[in-house]
Amino acid sequence: MTKMAIFFALTLGLVILTYPSPGFSQTATDKTPATEAPAEPAPKKVSPAETTAPAADAPAKTDKPIPAKSKAAKTVKKTLPDEDDAFEQIQLFTRVLELVRQSYVDPDKTTYKKLISSALEGMLADLDPHSQFMHAKVFEQLKKNTGSTYEGVGITISFRNEVLSIVTVREDGPAARANVLPGDQIIKINSFLIKDVGLSEAVALLKGKPGESLKLTLRRPSTKKVFEVEMVREIIKQKTVKDVRILAKTLTGKHKIGYARILQFSEPTAEEFSTALDKLENQGMEAFILDLRNNPGGLLHSAISVSGEFVAPGTLVLTTEGRKGLGIIKPYRTPGSKRRQRTYPVAILVNHSSASGSEVVAGALQDLNRAIIVGETSFGKGSVQSIMPVDNGTAVRLTTAKYYTPSRRTIHENGVFPNIVSTLTSEEEQQLMRWWQRDSLSPAERKKAENFHDRQLDRAVDAMKGALIYAQRKTETTKKSVAKDAKKTALPAVTKKPEPKAVKKSPPTPSKTPAHPKTQKKPASTATPKKTNSVPPAQPKPEEKKGDKTSQ
Repeated sequence: MTKMAIFFALTLGLVILTYPSPGFSQTATDKTPATEAPAEPAPKKVSPAETTAPAADAPAKTDKPIPAKSKAAKTVKKTLPDEDDAFEQIQLFTRVLELVRQSYVDPDKTTYKKLISSALEGMLADLDPHSQFMHAKVFEQLKKNTGSTYEGVGITISFRNEVLSIVTVREDGPAARANVLPGDQIIKINSFLIKDVGLSEAVALLKGKPGESLKLTLRRPSTKKVFEVEMVREIIKQKTVKDVRILAKTLTGKHKIGYARILQFSEPTAEEFSTALDKLENQGMEAFILDLRNNPGGLLHSAISVSGEFVAPGTLVLTTEGRKGLGIIKPYRTPGSKRRQRTYPVAILVNHSSASGSEVVAGALQDLNRAIIVGETSFGKGSVQSIMPVDNGTAVRLTTAKYYTPSRRTIHENGVFPNIVSTLTSEEEQQLMRWWQRDSLSPAERKKAENFHDRQLDRAVDAMKGALIYAQRKTETTKKSVAKDAKKTALPAVTKKPEPKAVKKSPPTPSKTPAHPKTQKKPASTATPKKTNSVPPAQPKPEEKKGDKTSQ
């Protein structure tokens, strides 16, 4: 093996000496001795059209005249399987590996273990910010993070725009007490520059035993300031559902609006959240605000269970799709049963640090018209990472699928866009963190924290007020329409009665005579038989009936 490696290294050295610079012509490369030339140049002589054409298309093109060079290239391509490309690249890798081992100035850094480990880290980190090669120590720490406690400083990190950034900061952790904010960029961890380490090494450097100190050099993009913070690692208890309460009447008015925050989705989150909703409903809650700001995600099944509290059992809330052509499509539905039916209006608060599981909840309930999203566009981490154990306790964390909401929106690298946009400045975000830490502050600091005005929460409350007023008016209109329909069904028996009344009122037309006083004498003479007007035609009728002549 070593002889082969030395041969590869010597071959590479000869190629470097004989390979022309960019200014040389192509004829210079053709004069290179065959024994010194690598195996790569042969496929390079093939035209692009020939190299891109699949092998299955070759028989269809045999009837056309082919130059001699392309024929030779095609025969070489037919005889060599597709794996030859991989072999060539592995050959290149071994050449560089041996070259580094033999020529690098510091031999302590050129062991096979270190070089291969660095190569694997770089290979996976180049795919996306969420894929990584995990050493045994990092893999063990990852297993502990989904429990109810973990050891560290209370932050989650990820590469954003190729810069290692802090995604979320737990308000009850050491980092929050050191005034670290989401979005801060990490420059150094203790004395290690981040540009010299990968994501897995950064995670390992951040974590440690309780009581150990940690120094971070950070850059805050909003102020462009570089500063250092020191903190002490500790055991952080993860109570995932906090601040469960009915909001003050000074904020909500006559309406009872509930509020709760989910810090992260872990094993006990779904049960804690359901219990919190029951508590608020027993207090007469009419609407609910779920705060997912600074929530980095967590366990997917926990996030789906939280979504199931507000939709019907068995509702499709998420679909994951893997690599195209493999046909791996997995739907995720809410649990088949739940404690209560929760039909009141819901608002969800998100910001730039809401990622993964929190985006699943927000995106699903937004698509299903079950919640109003308030705040900022979320982080945009909508992909599935599969943990694949390898050897010696190491593992590979690899992105194997992407999230799709019920309306087929892609969360990955897009995020969830809110229905109502509301942003906070960096100073307001810092005040918000202090407000979340109020239970651990001194009385004087707590008073200062209580003066904070959360504009994003105000917008969510306004949205819930509007939803309640709309629902109230909708019920009133439905009641009125039902009453009208009931009257219409009873109207046929009532409408027949006024018809004879209208006939009785029609005869009093002679009321027009007072408008003509001059014509009143003529109708009076005709109407009264006592005056001198000729009445004989009217008298013979009673004479024939009763014989009034004898009486007169």
